[in-house]
Parts: sequence; structure tokens; C-alpha cells
Amino acid sequence: MASLIDWDVAARAAKRFSPPSPGVSRREADDVVGELYRATATAADQVAELTQLSEPPVTAVTRVIDRPAWIDANAGGMRAVMAPIVERLVEEHPVGKVAERVGGRLTGVQVGVILGFLSGKVLGQFEFFDRPGGQLLLVAPNLVAVERQLKVDPKDFRLWVCLHEVTHRVQFTAVPWLRQHMLDEVAALSATIETDPAEMRKRLSGAVGELVKVVRGQGNGSGLLGVLATPEQLAVLDRVTAFMSLVEGHAEYVMNAVSPSVIPSQKVIESRFASRRRRGGNPLDKLLRRLLGMEAKTRQYVDGSAFVRTVVDRIGIDDFNAIWTSRETLPTKAEISDPGLWIARVHA
Repeated sequence: MASLIDWDVAARAAKRFSPPSPGVSRREADDVVGELYRATATAADQVAELTQLSEPPVTAVTRVIDRPAWIDANAGGMRAVMAPIVERLVEEHPVGKVAERVGGRLTGVQVGVILGFLSGKVLGQFEFFDRPGGQLLLVAPNLVAVERQLKVDPKDFRLWVCLHEVTHRVQFTAVPWLRQHMLDEVAALSATIETDPAEMRKRLSGAVGELVKVVRGQGNGSGLLGVLATPEQLAVLDRVTAFMSLVEGHAEYVMNAVSPSVIPSQKVIESRFASRRRRGGNPLDKLLRRLLGMEAKTRQYVDGSAFVRTVVDRIGIDDFNAIWTSRETLPTKAEISDPGLWIARVHA
């Protein structure tokens, strides 16, 4: 049966819109791949020491990949995540076969443009929607492009990035209920989707105003999603924002807490990478980031890292790790901004 999103079209479009990779020789490419696999193994020992989390025997596959492979993996993951949402829309508002097929291709191209843009930005990722066991993805051309742009030590930079991604792997394997938590939040978003055409037109008209703000560099950084979401969805999005701030901030804390004996140029890398985040890219790049709400994503790194650092400094890593006990011990959005609230609630 046809779908509201043609994922094959999305993947093909993404690969067309993906930026060209940096020029490297075959020998250089082989060296990068080998170095990243070694860095992943080194990072695992450092993450275990810094987080004090016990990772079970690793079943997640580690893959050093190019941009097209990243697109394929994430198209598969998005397809799995969006399946219940698409099914609900089709059930409540069935359309003819021709309209569904044409619409699916058009939507596929739109999704492909977003995936193509992101394929040139992501350095690494722990992906667990497409494969239940998870897969640690390291996008070699993006790593090479950024380390050249920042003019940093390649070996140090690759290990620094691997520390971040391996921390995500440890989070979702040492705390196995986290994956189901994310799936449940996706289901909660699906259940609150507004399918009434009149209400959707109203929200789309509001999105036009937000689009104007985004183009002018205004707005709150949440992108069009913040305008299109219903009040019920905004409540779920607040929980997801707090959760993502935690896991991203935790990984950010780890990669910047490593000993100088492990990554001698870590301070230089951290400073230059933070400066790169603040500057953003070219005007089109900045516009797309605002539309996708990626500025809010950047705040998640900053706010989450500050939250983790503050809590660990005040009560130590063992008491911080109470955060992984259950859904009830996860921080709220307000607690991310005020870590003392979380400490008072969980360690009263």
C-alpha cells in the first residue's frame, strides 16, 4: 500500500541534496576509519570511569559511515517512529490511491531535503529506532570537514566526539528503560495529533507568522513545530526537551571532563567548537537551523551540561546517578534550569 511519506523517495532526495564530502585520498579515508574504531574502544573505558554506569556486554554495532549511509539509517529510523502517526492520519482521513501516491512522493521529497541538510551536520549518533539493539554511527566525512575547519588535532578531536556518542550508548544500554521511555513519548505525541482540517488550517496560518519571524532572526528558537503543536503536544514536548537536555548535557559533561592526559588539546577543541556553534553557518544554513528548531537543540547542550555539572559538583556522581532510577526521577524542564529543584525533590 502507498504511504503518506514515500521513504524511498525521501532517501533518494536526501542524497541529492546532501553536500559534497571533503576531498580525501583512499589512504586518508582508511586511516580515519581505523582511528574512529580505535577511539570508540578508548572512549568506552573513559565513559565508564566518568559516569560510573555499568554498561552490559555491548550488542550495539559501531559503524563508521558516509553521508548516504547515515541517510539510509535515519530514514529507516524515522519510518519506524512515524508509522503510528501516519496510520492514525490515514484511518481518520482516508484519501484516494492516486492522491496518496502523489502526496507521498511530495512529502518524501520534503523529508529528503531535511535529511540531506542534516547529513552534512551530524558528527555522530546513537540510533536505536531502526535497530532495537542500537547502532553507534560516526559520520567520517563530517568529522574530517569540522576538524579541518577548526584546525584542531585530528586524533584528539575524533576521540572527543567518540566520548560523546559512546556516552549515549552507555545511557541507553546501562539504563535499558530509556529506549521505551522515548518510544512512549513518541506514542503520546501521536495520540495528541490534531487531525481536524479546520484546526490544522488555523495552526498553519499561525505558522506563516512564525516563518516571517524566523526569516528575520526572531522567535523563540523552537521553529515551526512550536507553532503547529497543540497544547497537549507542547506538554509532551516540554518533557522531551527536558529529557534531551539531560542526555545531551550528560554526554557534553563527559566529553569535557576527560583528563588532559587523554585528550591534551581538549580545551582548545572545546573553545573552538563552542565558537563555531555560536557563529552558525552561512545565511541559508542559519535559516534552515531556525526553521528546524536547531537553535533550541544547541540550548539543550548548554543547559543540560550546566545542569549535570552543577548537580555532580554539589552531590557527587553517585547521587547524580539516581536520575536514571525511573521516569519519576528524570528532571523536568524547570529543574534543568534550576538544578537545586531536582536535588531537593529527589534527595529530600
